[in-house]
Amino acid sequence: MNNASFFRCVQLTKRELIVDFYSFLNTAKIVIFDGAMGTELDKRGCLGRCDSNLLHPEAVIDIHREYFRSGSHVAITNTLTMNRIYIETHNLEVKVAEVNRLGAKLAKSAAGNNGYVLGNLSSTGQLLEPYGTYKEIKIYATFKEQASYLLETGVDGFIIETMFDLREALCALRACKEVSTLPVIVSITFHTELDGGRTIMGNSAEECALSLTDEGADVVGTNCGDLDPMQMAKVVSILRSSTSVPILAEPNAGKPKLKDSTTIFDMEPEPFSVGVLECCRAGARIVGGCCGTSPEHIKALSTLMLKEFSSTV
Repeated sequence: MNNASFFRCVQLTKRELIVDFYSFLNTAKIVIFDGAMGTELDKRGCLGRCDSNLLHPEAVIDIHREYFRSGSHVAITNTLTMNRIYIETHNLEVKVAEVNRLGAKLAKSAAGNNGYVLGNLSSTGQLLEPYGTYKEIKIYATFKEQASYLLETGVDGFIIETMFDLREALCALRACKEVSTLPVIVSITFHTELDGGRTIMGNSAEECALSLTDEGADVVGTNCGDLDPMQMAKVVSILRSSTSVPILAEPNAGKPKLKDSTTIFDMEPEPFSVGVLECCRAGARIVGGCCGTSPEHIKALSTLMLKEFSSTV
């Protein structure tokens, strides 16, 4: 079977062709994730928050389904910062167990038998000692609790994303590995592609790749941040040269811009997909979109990926 035929097969009948997500990750030539959830919820008047799982479940399911129809192989649960520390420090009126379980159930409902679902974890919004007041053991326990609720609902793996502090990312990775043998993807947010790629905490891309691989990450990558897709490709290249595990790239729809006190991302689907293709050429094999991306961006990306790989036998 050539790459194009294989790509079409996994796009349409993934669970029939390959049973588990780990095998899919390590067999498919290109894996396409979904795009942004928050900005899509905003378009529907749902304020783009994770409590939309409780307040607007039909909108969350609809967005997941649109991404699958656009060519995504994987849905990421709408549970980004729904860990206990973030919820309590931001005075959110949601229960940790309920919002995470429901987020996973909604994604699984949209996926049916033709897509995979990853439980999504992200930053607590707090700093570890000595920069903040939180100890690693507390952060670890918080992520372990969230991962446990997502696991109970039958996710196919975990994605730890939008992490700007390598130490916090490692706490989340260890927690996910403690509760499950499912694949764990860890994606770091970089402030600049210069000086070896740096997070706002000063961690380099090479340091992140080496540390996360040593701790057992199944995939290492980058998402969000202050980079456009072309700039992200430079970080991807560093990650690729620093680890043997697959590389993920999920750029925003361009660099963030401030308009009328609101952050916007205005890169159109076509140039976005071309930029992500550069990430693939730099070494990424798992791609998707972050802030500002839409089903139209994922459709353009899926179309370009299929065209690119259909020329290879």
